[in-house]
Amino acid sequence: MHERYESPLSSRYASAEMQYIFSPDKKFSTWRRLWVALARAEMELGLPVTQEQVDELAAHITDIDYAKAADYEKKLRHDVMAHVHTYGDLCPKAMPIIHLGATSCYVGDNTDIILMREALLLVRDKLVRVLEHLSKFAEKYKALPTLGFTHFQPAQLVTVGKRATLWMNELLMDLEEVEHRIDSLKLLGSKGTTGTQASFLELFEGDHEKCRELDRKVAEEMGFDATVPVSGQTYSRKVDYFVLSTLSGIAQSASKFATDMRLLCHLKEVEEPFEKNQIGSSAMPYKRNPMRCERICALARYVMVDAVNPAVTSASQWFERTLDDSANKRLSVPEAFLAVDAILNIYANVASGLVVHEKVIERHVLEELPFMASENIMMDAVKKGGNRQDLHERIRVLSQEAGSNVKDKGLSNNLIDLIAADPAFSMLSREEITAHLEPSRYIGRCPAQVTDFLCQDVQPVLERYADALRGEDTELSV
Repeated sequence: MHERYESPLSSRYASAEMQYIFSPDKKFSTWRRLWVALARAEMELGLPVTQEQVDELAAHITDIDYAKAADYEKKLRHDVMAHVHTYGDLCPKAMPIIHLGATSCYVGDNTDIILMREALLLVRDKLVRVLEHLSKFAEKYKALPTLGFTHFQPAQLVTVGKRATLWMNELLMDLEEVEHRIDSLKLLGSKGTTGTQASFLELFEGDHEKCRELDRKVAEEMGFDATVPVSGQTYSRKVDYFVLSTLSGIAQSASKFATDMRLLCHLKEVEEPFEKNQIGSSAMPYKRNPMRCERICALARYVMVDAVNPAVTSASQWFERTLDDSANKRLSVPEAFLAVDAILNIYANVASGLVVHEKVIERHVLEELPFMASENIMMDAVKKGGNRQDLHERIRVLSQEAGSNVKDKGLSNNLIDLIAADPAFSMLSREEITAHLEPSRYIGRCPAQVTDFLCQDVQPVLERYADALRGEDTELSV
């Protein structure tokens, strides 16, 4: 066990549910379900397939002899035919009709579509759970003023809850993409070796309608409304590109959140959960590194780069089929899903346990608030007879002095003291000047924006996917 490489996505990060979707058991049992669906449809459309044969196949969907399949593949050098023979050994009566008229992509490509759809459903549910955690956080802190940043320089105030809605809005955009992918995925169906359905047309003795009906029956049994309208031997590899682009979008949103959190952790304003016995550094016992958010960023980077794979694969397909897609998609598609699954597991964990240090946030706000209040102070002075241009110049000069005190001398921001002592502002009392140092006066519509967003945009999603909220978050293994 310990002498062979094992993907960290399996051993450390991804959930058991997502790993199962891309497991050999799920893959090859789905192949067998597709063979059952094909045999049943062919029987119903009049081919020499019996109910007894269909029943025999249906009875042996999950009892897969992997050692025997490996032996067959070593001999035949063909994975699909290895499993045909392995299945046939269990189903001797049905052996003559397994895979009748089909090519390898009938099981391979249709299974890939089925697994991607199931994986997207799991991703969708985990996205919803992250949204629920963030919605509670946004509601709780919707009115707590905090420094807004542009260019990572202090800007006008926002609120802690309003900032969370920015993270949530991107996740809602991702959710829409996931929903679209789930709804738009189509099976390849039974298209034959070059997409012409020639083998099935031969089996049905030239009956085109039976060829169409075969596709419909297989799709229905596998839970799909439709198959692709035209294809070569495979479904268009653009489908893989679209799916991984959707996953890349989730990775981008998560990385943005995690990067913001890493910066907030540096500011000591908001931190990710830190467990009682957790060690932040092997050398520095005091450290509280944002390792979970750093892991999100690391895995997100992998997904964003991995999404290039299907783009190149799609662009390089030759005519009706070439095999340089196979080895690549065996890696790129499952691992993108495993990585996004891990990202969302961590995201949910962090979002459900965010630690807000309100006093630190308040201190940072008050350090910058005099600069933000200066315009309002100037307006009050103008109302009492001051010259706007002269007052603007005095505040500019005083602001530079206060800024120098902070940056060059390490002193506190004394802009309010400087303004109060300046003769140009003698028309205002100190109380009138300091009255502008109330943070809630500078957050605009933040609380109302949070309330509107949660009610109008988030709550309908949480209600639509209420079932996804009933379970527990995946426990992190490391």
